[in-house]
Amino acid sequence: MDISAPARPSLRQLQYFVAVADDRAFGKAAQRLAVSQPSLSKQLATMEAELGAPLFERTSRKVRLTSLGERLLPRARVILQEVREFRAVARGAIGPFGDRLALGVLPSIGAYFMPHANRQLHQLYPKLRLVVQEGPTQQLLTLLKDGHLDAVIGTPTNEPDISSHPLFTETLWACAAADDPLSAQSTPIALADLSDRPLLSLSSEFRLARIVDRLAERAGTYVSRDYRGSSLDAVRQMAVMGAGVAVLPSLYALAEAVRDPDFVVRRIDDAEARHDIALLWRRGSPLGPNCLQLAEHLIATKREIRATRADRFDERMMHDRAQQ
Repeated sequence: MDISAPARPSLRQLQYFVAVADDRAFGKAAQRLAVSQPSLSKQLATMEAELGAPLFERTSRKVRLTSLGERLLPRARVILQEVREFRAVARGAIGPFGDRLALGVLPSIGAYFMPHANRQLHQLYPKLRLVVQEGPTQQLLTLLKDGHLDAVIGTPTNEPDISSHPLFTETLWACAAADDPLSAQSTPIALADLSDRPLLSLSSEFRLARIVDRLAERAGTYVSRDYRGSSLDAVRQMAVMGAGVAVLPSLYALAEAVRDPDFVVRRIDDAEARHDIALLWRRGSPLGPNCLQLAEHLIATKREIRATRADRFDERMMHDRAQQ
């Protein structure tokens, strides 16, 4: 190696460096970045050779930063963030989001809200390509901070480096087995009606689980520790099989109730039986004004969904009552 040549780590190498530093593992970082581990390792080895010093201490079990790596990591983050903001400004010159918007969403949002929102956005911005990734809010916020996402539709947060705008509130609904007394009616139920019944919810990485935990405590019951679902469909199926009472957000519950005449859901009539949804983006991002504009479009989309599904759900409830 020519020691007189300047060290020139590429943006890709800096991205790999930050990813491995965050994950403390080459394999996990490679998987998250959708590259092969040998390619990632080779790029970082080249970067270390150009710098003339190692950035990581590698052992068979873990990877940790060297003292030089610790000092360079904050600078690498700043450089990557500035590049992302540079690109955001360039994209804004050809439209609010350029030709691509990377959006993180909760699972219920992805399946039961985004198809409607995507159609609306396509009409407004025909050249915009929407890239959607599902996951729990905290995971999506990590991707947002790292610049892999432009915005997130998820649970509100108080993190100081995140800006947000409220979108809507989902009411929470209960679902039980078909032969459960709770399924004999479709009217709203009080929290006391859930007393001594195990509740079923998503796994703890989803913030909805915390809401269900609080509701269970107030109802004098508990959340089942035997099963916590990774999807709303899985939680629903466990309830249908008699494992407990599923607590489901309204986007999912009402859409499925309209689709499936045999699916009985009842709204939980309690002020805390709610799941707030917001649009989140990096504080200081040049996309901030555009995100506020996007939020208004998303709010309008939710109003349309609510009106359409409410009418269909009311029709189904009237039909069910007539059959009783």
